[in-house]
Amino acid sequence: MRILVYLLSLVLLFTSLVFARSPQSGNPAINTPHPGDVLQGAVTVTGSSDMTGFVSAELSFSYADDPTNTWFLIATQGKPVLDQMLATWDTSSITDGNYSLRLRVFLADGSTSDVLVPSLRVRNYTQVETPTPAPVPPQATPLPTITPTSTPFPTPTILPHNQAVLAPVDVSFSIIYGGLAALLLFIIVGIYLWLRRNL
Repeated sequence: MRILVYLLSLVLLFTSLVFARSPQSGNPAINTPHPGDVLQGAVTVTGSSDMTGFVSAELSFSYADDPTNTWFLIATQGKPVLDQMLATWDTSSITDGNYSLRLRVFLADGSTSDVLVPSLRVRNYTQVETPTPAPVPPQATPLPTITPTSTPFPTPTILPHNQAVLAPVDVSFSIIYGGLAALLLFIIVGIYLWLRRNL
């Protein structure tokens, strides 16, 4: 009987751990580069695009203080990432100057969420000037979520559901059903052995 209680306790503990590890989603973020950084050659852009309702994401750059608000695509993402590489930006293919970097996440409800890193200094072909101290925030500040209107950006195509993907809920239920089946098997064997010994 002690074994049965022990096994039941293990199943309950394992089930609570599985449900406690549900994924968290937050705001998009660009971890590197930071505002004011000097960029040369291939630059690894890291950050997070993991949000509830994620459909796709775009990483783009723009000239600093561009009155036309024109953005040039660096890379697109079909899957969300959390504190990982977003893309590699080859700055040697653009002219030296000051730029802004934007991560835009498209959500299932039709809205977008942006994060912007301003004042990036691309210096592949000119001398790097000594930076003047300026109050620069250490992290890129997320912009508020906006509802898209008619914009020159294409609407992302929603991909069909991948039948081979297992949701965390499916895995949790499989573990629970397997644990319950094993527990039921132990109970049946225990009853059989008890009846055999007592008869």
